[in-house]
Amino acid sequence: MRHIAAYLLLQIGGNASPSAGDIKKLLATVGIEADDSRLESLISELSSKDINQLIAEGSSKLASVPSGGGGGAAAAPTGGAAPAAAEEKKEEKVEEKEESDDDMGFGLFD
Repeated sequence: MRHIAAYLLLQIGGNASPSAGDIKKLLATVGIEADDSRLESLISELSSKDINQLIAEGSSKLASVPSGGGGGAAAAPTGGAAPAAAEEKKEEKVEEKEESDDDMGFGLFD
């Protein structure tokens, strides 16, 4: 992923055909070492192709992939769980009030 991300960043930056050296240089600026074998295979596969066309083809393929369904309905709370939930809500409200009042002894205009 880092190699293709660097390739795309270089293309967005104006380099229409980034070389392996360009990608290595970009990755080195953020302290990432490039994997030469993966980098060479990436360059060889993308050298004669339009990246915008590849992205469009990939997007159309991903659109046909099911992305899962919604989860099941939430279980209804039982009678014993309702009071515990109410206590938690009260505690949260108290904590929020304490945090907002805490100015560590310093006023805005002191």
